[in-house]
Amino acid sequence: MIRPIRSEADYSASIMRLEELMSEEITGEEADELDILATLIESYETKHFPVDLPSPVEAIRFRMEQAELQPRDLEPLIGSRSRVSEVLSGARPLTVEMIRALSQHLRIPADALIRPAAEPKNVKLQEPAVAVKNQLSRWGVLKKGETFHEFISRACGGQPAAALLRKTRTERTAKIDETALHAWCATVTIRSFKCKVEPNFCASSLSMDVLRNLATVSRKANGVAMVRHELSRVGIAFVVLRHLPGTHLDGAALRRPDGTPIVALTLRHDRIDNFWFTLMHELAHVWKHLSDDTVAIFDDLELNVVNDTEKEADKIAQSSLIPNDLWLTFDSGPDATLEEVKILAKKAKVHPAIVAGRWQRENKDYRKFSKILGRGEVRSHFVDWDA
Repeated sequence: MIRPIRSEADYSASIMRLEELMSEEITGEEADELDILATLIESYETKHFPVDLPSPVEAIRFRMEQAELQPRDLEPLIGSRSRVSEVLSGARPLTVEMIRALSQHLRIPADALIRPAAEPKNVKLQEPAVAVKNQLSRWGVLKKGETFHEFISRACGGQPAAALLRKTRTERTAKIDETALHAWCATVTIRSFKCKVEPNFCASSLSMDVLRNLATVSRKANGVAMVRHELSRVGIAFVVLRHLPGTHLDGAALRRPDGTPIVALTLRHDRIDNFWFTLMHELAHVWKHLSDDTVAIFDDLELNVVNDTEKEADKIAQSSLIPNDLWLTFDSGPDATLEEVKILAKKAKVHPAIVAGRWQRENKDYRKFSKILGRGEVRSHFVDWDA
């Protein structure tokens, strides 16, 4: 006799009976039993094991995979390349116009596009390693008697610590100690309040012209030290802080609780070429990619990535330091000479280390021109790097 499924025991028994019926040749009466059991099981599973619809981004990516589409194929439906990148990363919500276009042209059900993204699960905040906690105490940011959870919450402006963890995105990081990463982020945020910056930052205050003008500062003997002041004028806090054990960082672009953007560098590689490329990369993130939903992007620039956001930041950094038209006039092959590097640097109005560094990356030769990369000439300008 078929009975309603009211418990897991009933459900298990029904599954076993269903499998038994499906493995045999069945009569008309058993066929009716199979149909009824299948209906009861489906009803029980729908109620007790609901399957969420895909998020809008998941639905778009699934359709892209089916149709073998690239992000650039979405530009007629969503907008510019950077806007497509923001949508696919979850940093920008879909507008009504985007939903209509995606539904009509890609045949994605509208209900999958209009449903709100699922709230991320709370991230459990682990206790940091002893080495990390000791470093925080040495830096003077972890107050006596303060728990690690309280420290993170203080950096978040009083929000629960998990709020910071949910709103970060690590696009370009290797396997990393997440707790140490957020400890570093919290320290950077706290230190950023010591920076006097112009209020009410607006992304429109950044442009290629602004980045190019900043790049020319690299020619000056104290150019590295001038960066903090130059960024404060456009409303960006600049912080240098060595990376913590268990993290592999060159830099990060962040937003602190009051909305002020922060560019933070670890100076992991004490070289002029690395300093300026990382700086411009993080500024590109501030300009193009930070949002209310993406308040932190961390970068290990030794990793090769295919992510559109990171590729765009790399491209902006590269062209802001050496305009593309100038680079094309340079014989950047293996026969390039030191004199040619210096001539191009003069034309681009940047430090020769920047040209040498790009030549090394493109030629994968890290010995040639190594003497002009400005090794050991960055950290000395920042007394607070490890203080």
